[in-house]
Amino acid sequence: MSTHATDIAAVNPPRERAPLWAWAIATMCGIGQLRPGPGTWASAVTMLAWAGVGRMLPAEARLPAALAWAAVATLVGIPAATRVARAMGETDPHCVVIDEMAGQMIALCGLPLSWKSMLAGFILFRCFDIVKPPPLRRLERLPEGTGIVVDDLGAGVYALIVAQVLLRLGFIT
Repeated sequence: MSTHATDIAAVNPPRERAPLWAWAIATMCGIGQLRPGPGTWASAVTMLAWAGVGRMLPAEARLPAALAWAAVATLVGIPAATRVARAMGETDPHCVVIDEMAGQMIALCGLPLSWKSMLAGFILFRCFDIVKPPPLRRLERLPEGTGIVVDDLGAGVYALIVAQVLLRLGFIT
């Protein structure tokens, strides 16, 4: 091994790979590898999955089910995102998209399963997730997977509030 290669290895030591479970959860089974916009792909898949699952549930079970879905995505997403981010040596890798699932589910809570309301929840969540109005940008600074996931939960809450206002005003049904 040359001296130069040894110097590079000392600066960037090889990292341990993330466990398969963490990679599968954090990337939503590889959706995080899609380009362009892996977060948008993850949000779209989440919205479509919820449209399918939500229609199979009685109306009164939809809100608790959506909240449970978001909670599970958060609880398993934080440690998975942490493991993948550590393995990649990045604070918020683009391939980690479980945070989009958690935030998108918050945005869809309590909305009818109509195409207009689902599309509104999707667009609002993506806008808030991309723009990150205050204080969402500060939430990114939380450590590791917590920062990766919690800012998207905040974007989901913002989207939920705006969507509920639009719903009450009759702009979406």
